[in-house]
Amino acid sequence: MGVVVSLEGGRNKKPSLTPLMTLVAEDLRAVNELIIRRMDSPVAMIPQLAGHVVAAGGKRLRPMLTLAAAHMCGYEGTRHIALAACVEFIHTATLLHDDVVDDSELRRGLATANAVWGNKASVLVGDFLFSRSFELMVEDGSLEILAILSRASSLIAEGEVLQLITTNDTETGETAYLDVITAKTAELFAAACRIGAVIPGRPKVEEDALETFGMNLGIAFQLIDDVLDYSAKQATLGKTVGDDFREGKITLPVVLAFRRGDEGERAFWRQTLEDLEQGPDDLKLAIELMERHDALADTVERARHYGAIARDALGIFTDSPEKAALVDLIDFCIERAH
Repeated sequence: MGVVVSLEGGRNKKPSLTPLMTLVAEDLRAVNELIIRRMDSPVAMIPQLAGHVVAAGGKRLRPMLTLAAAHMCGYEGTRHIALAACVEFIHTATLLHDDVVDDSELRRGLATANAVWGNKASVLVGDFLFSRSFELMVEDGSLEILAILSRASSLIAEGEVLQLITTNDTETGETAYLDVITAKTAELFAAACRIGAVIPGRPKVEEDALETFGMNLGIAFQLIDDVLDYSAKQATLGKTVGDDFREGKITLPVVLAFRRGDEGERAFWRQTLEDLEQGPDDLKLAIELMERHDALADTVERARHYGAIARDALGIFTDSPEKAALVDLIDFCIERAH
């Protein structure tokens, strides 16, 4: 079990993605070029819609994990390029499907694909990207990597279904919430990291360590995402505040505030999240209740705990620029909340 440690002391600089992005910059350009080539299709809507999602995408965090992990494990070939693209295709496909399920209209400040092309096209192009990812796995030829990434894809789908079940259910507890975020977010982080050790044929102990790192980083990442949904800082990240609240999603800040509140407060949560009867001031009240009961601060502390476990998992690896960048990434993911 990891130990909760402070991420504040002993730092001379604000944690940043820059070291990681600099180390994998050349490889990431190759990944992006491959993604563009493999999105091509004679059906014009497919590259148009897929390109819209990829262009509006984030920092390619998951493929960067594969690239950095492979380098940290001493790999000097090129297989990691296609497999990192495979990881990104899986992630992009899940984003397309998520936006349809959530009926989202904006992602990172831009119109979602389903808002532009409709739900049917978004689901089908998501399926196309999943298929492209499996083509890349087969071309690589490793049954072990195929097993890792196909299992992750299956677990992501299970996580999304579990989230659908727990949405609007204020009786959802912390265990069920962690089951959701482990499956829908952390499993792909873990798989992306583990294959970085599989590609160069490193010992199983290193595969396991990278999986542990990715799993706990992914949990911490999602915990902070769920805090940010109730934070004004969302605007700086190109997202709107309160999307989870409006959709009735049960995240850890809600679980903690519900558990610690009185019966009147629990009635408020049932009305707004179960019945989705929300007034113009209800989001503000929800945030006030979370702050009253330290639900947001304690969720950040949970993220720090998982971040500490992720950091411990890297301990078996020799010091290197890649290892240092991955440690910095842990802090960056958590410090987004501030």
